[in-house]
Amino acid sequence: MCYSNFENINKTRIFVVITKTEGVFLMKKMVYIAGPLFSQAELDFNEKVDESLRELGYDTFLPQRDGNKLSDLISEGKSKNNAVKTIFALDVEKIKKSDILLLILDGRVPDEGACVELGIAYALKKECVGLKTDSRSLMDNLDNPLILGVLEGKIAESINDLRNYF
Repeated sequence: MCYSNFENINKTRIFVVITKTEGVFLMKKMVYIAGPLFSQAELDFNEKVDESLRELGYDTFLPQRDGNKLSDLISEGKSKNNAVKTIFALDVEKIKKSDILLLILDGRVPDEGACVELGIAYALKKECVGLKTDSRSLMDNLDNPLILGVLEGKIAESINDLRNYF
């Protein structure tokens, strides 16, 4: 199988995958957006990030839109334990299928679930990028060293700045 990454005339980032038996397929890179999703402000911000990445030509997985909600699964009759397992399994599957994980670092500390998603992506050798528009940090203008180590300096400071990393 041969992979080639290029931009077409519409600036859409695509891969050409060529195999002897299947021919040519065009595939966009998939970005998993990991971040907090508990307040309306967080949900709205996540949507803006998603929209920006889609405008750049990426497919995205946005858990608040594409995933499962704990409250919905429980109201549908799943036990809490099964609902948790369902959410975890889908998110891990989507991280495995993604090419890039974008970690939204905003907040006093990054969201715990998003940090787990980052760790899974790192263990799977996925490209990891951060987005931090919030000036707060854990210690002396630094975020957690383990998070910074995974991101290797790839941290955008605004939605517009994401273009420098994607």
